[in-house]
Amino acid sequence: MSTTKRTVLITGCSAGSMGSALALAFHASGLHVYATARTPSKMAHLTSLGISTLTLDVQSASSIAACVNQIPSLDMLVNNAGAQYTMPIADLSIPEAKELFDLNVWSYIAVTQAFLPLLLKAERGMVVNQTSVGAVTTIPFQGVYNASKAATAMLSDTLRLELQPFGITVVDLRTAIVKTNLVKNLNEAKQPSLPDGSIYEPAREVVEKALRQEGFDENAGMKAEEWARLTVLDLLKKNPPNVIWRGDSAWLTRLAAVLPFGMFDGMVKKLTGLDVVEQIIRK
Repeated sequence: MSTTKRTVLITGCSAGSMGSALALAFHASGLHVYATARTPSKMAHLTSLGISTLTLDVQSASSIAACVNQIPSLDMLVNNAGAQYTMPIADLSIPEAKELFDLNVWSYIAVTQAFLPLLLKAERGMVVNQTSVGAVTTIPFQGVYNASKAATAMLSDTLRLELQPFGITVVDLRTAIVKTNLVKNLNEAKQPSLPDGSIYEPAREVVEKALRQEGFDENAGMKAEEWARLTVLDLLKKNPPNVIWRGDSAWLTRLAAVLPFGMFDGMVKKLTGLDVVEQIIRK
């Protein structure tokens, strides 16, 4: 019987991310983990534990190719790298929206295509795509982000069928609220603000607070370590679920997805401040 460890490669493993938490959980489960990120120094905490870390810019064809050349074999690929973009659809920047889709959608396809030859050689190859409960949730000011996750969810489900003849499993991680640095990264990259002439000008202050997610409780959400531990347990099952719903409020989002259209509009408006915006605009 072969004693070779199963191998997993994860994108987007910078400290404080869900990718980092997954790398630690897979490592604890005995797999050989290849943790990757665009900036290797942000994975020092993983390197110190003996986890293999590699440079990978998922939006660079040459970086992807260089990373593939360093991997002798692969059983599981986890597409996790991603970013957020908040802006009303009426005011969004098309170039910035395209950049988000390049990262949250097209990079997943590019990375999967590049590593597919290795996965085809595996005994039980698997592709895991990090989407979000946002793939099935309408949230004001997050239309582009949620649309990118919905696109990836559909591509994942299609890929699930297309790769079945080759014995490769495809799993969609519909992740809800987890304690990570996603909001922090959003605001450090660029403080979201409405453009001049926005139709939301009368409610600018309220909307910009929502764009920066200032009302978001940084202590809210499932601990990333617990989310990753349970997710890895699911992924390592003989027959893993096709979709894994996990994180605080995941059950509520799953329920909302099958209830009559618009039933949760009032709750979502209140959570994002759109109810206040609506009052100001209609004065």
